[in-house]
Amino acid sequence: MQLLLYPGHTLPTAAAPVVVAVGLAIHDRVFAFVPALVAFLGSWFIHVGGVFTDNYELLRRHPDIHEHPELTRAVRDGSLRLSDLRTAILICFGGALLAGLYLLPIGGIPVLVLGALGAAASVAYAGGPIPYAKHGLADVLFFIMFGFVAVVGTYYIQAASLLVPQELPIALFVVGLPMAALVTGVLIIDDIRDHEFDAAKGWRTPAVRYGVQWSRAEFTALVAFAYLAPFAVWLGLGFTGWVLLPLLTLPFAYHITRAVRTLARREDLVSLTPRMAGLSLAHSTLLAIGLALS
Repeated sequence: MQLLLYPGHTLPTAAAPVVVAVGLAIHDRVFAFVPALVAFLGSWFIHVGGVFTDNYELLRRHPDIHEHPELTRAVRDGSLRLSDLRTAILICFGGALLAGLYLLPIGGIPVLVLGALGAAASVAYAGGPIPYAKHGLADVLFFIMFGFVAVVGTYYIQAASLLVPQELPIALFVVGLPMAALVTGVLIIDDIRDHEFDAAKGWRTPAVRYGVQWSRAEFTALVAFAYLAPFAVWLGLGFTGWVLLPLLTLPFAYHITRAVRTLARREDLVSLTPRMAGLSLAHSTLLAIGLALS
């Protein structure tokens, strides 16, 4: 089962929106550690549940496509069974449900709505009757879920736990966007790396539909946006120059972007996924620090 967890990218990408929301909550004096931590655990359970679902659907629907040969071998030698994956999926979403039950008395109906949206988006990526990744909609859904839903939910539950009656600030709907761009970049790297497998599965990802060069251009544009956005937060939302701290990670972003634009072999692209996920967390952490200090 450890083959499926991918902690190199599930943990950073689940943590990134929580970190941004915490930074803004500190700035607005509504930070609450325990609700934020539980929100992160719920987010990570949902994220890993989606990874398990993706691999389950791959092995169930396309057993002859060796997108993840280590998993195919594990199924063939009996060390991994599809029933094990179904159990793991239930455990993950059960953990997310427990987190939601803890947060429900604090946040009320919005907690149910946001949790349900997150779980549905996680499962429907590759599962259900209409997997949205198959139809090339994952980029947009990832951007929305990470940039808006996860950030707003984590901020809201902190403010609600302190019984702070206030409207959600406009900044809350902006500060998560650069992080969302980088997390979406993680998905694009995977789409570029796996475009031949996706084509064989009948998936119409952007890399399949429009070509790898288009996806490389999309990736570059999202990275550029992520590093221009802090200037908008600084100049347009009244924060101080501390919110420009994410620019310290620009050299790492340059090297990853250059690799994405030039490397063609699948084996060379594999390591870029956790590196990009780490970049998204580093960028988000520095932005959160900037927000807190502003």
